[in-house]
Amino acid sequence: MAVFWLFLACSLVMFLQGLILGKYSLRKLDYDRHFSTGTCYAGDWIEMVEVIGNNRRIPIPWLRLEAMLPASLGFKRSKETWVSEGEIYQNHTSFFSLLARTRITRTHRVQCRSRGIFRMDTATMTGSDLFAIYMPSLKVTLRKRLVVYPSLRSDEELPSSWKTWQGELAVRRWIIEDPFLFTGVRSYAPGDAMNRIHWKASARIGELQVHQHGYSADPKAMILLNIEVTEQMWNVVTKPEVIEEALSYAATCTAALIHQGMAAGFASNAYLSPDTDARLARLAPAYGLPHLEDLLEAMAAVEMKVFRPFHELLRLEAEAEVSETIDYLLVTPHLSKAIREAIHLLEMKGHRVSIADLNEGLKGAGA
Repeated sequence: MAVFWLFLACSLVMFLQGLILGKYSLRKLDYDRHFSTGTCYAGDWIEMVEVIGNNRRIPIPWLRLEAMLPASLGFKRSKETWVSEGEIYQNHTSFFSLLARTRITRTHRVQCRSRGIFRMDTATMTGSDLFAIYMPSLKVTLRKRLVVYPSLRSDEELPSSWKTWQGELAVRRWIIEDPFLFTGVRSYAPGDAMNRIHWKASARIGELQVHQHGYSADPKAMILLNIEVTEQMWNVVTKPEVIEEALSYAATCTAALIHQGMAAGFASNAYLSPDTDARLARLAPAYGLPHLEDLLEAMAAVEMKVFRPFHELLRLEAEAEVSETIDYLLVTPHLSKAIREAIHLLEMKGHRVSIADLNEGLKGAGA
């Protein structure tokens, strides 16, 4: 009989501790997660900060915190954290206890191993009493976003063709005539185009006069990325490492142009991630650091899936109504007949076109 009462007493104690410590353990629990920065470059180390607060007067014996995070985020291992990695996502799990009326901050070192736009919107918390009689679960909505730009290369790592193109663009910044900047008239000279003749001035002076153009101080550059590795490829990229390399060089080149005070733009024939704020795969040339952030985000959002053939993108550029000459740098793994014909259309419009052939180690050549 004594054993029965002992057993009953133990069961009652277990039930009461489960009711007190476990059943309502998540009722006044706060959780927040954020990164030390909202943007970074591939390869950077950042911090993921978690803040957990227990506002009850009763401790939580066991608390499990789970989150599905992108596999490209590399966490530094710790004793209280377990990471189960897959190809796309990883299950990040940690166990700990939380005293009454306590708020703790946990900081994790994270390496952003590849570019992309990542959303980490939820986390799941599971509480428990001492004997796991009650195990309530709570899903927390966070709505956090991390943008990882393509990695930047040093000057030593840039292929010579890219540095040559940037150098020529910087020189032309001061010596190329701007066909849309008129500073007066001058006498006709052999080789002047007929559309430059100023007929009213010619009639007034009695001899042919042509428009005198000023010099452009602000050349505009567009980097066009082709993610079609071969002419036969039409959907998913078969060699993503080639495109990742191209994006890294394109990001480096774009950042250098913006920092030098020049206008730069970017477009590609790829789908963009739905997580980006930029819905279009084309950003016109513009100036300033805010525009550079938009360009880098567009590059981070590039998916390895073709939206339209590259020659169609070039034809759209050639058909666009613009009032200025643009320096195009085409980053393409191949040159087909259709691409060459589209390049010719761009040049017929007065634009300058250079090519970076990825299959030849990003060796630039004039179109």
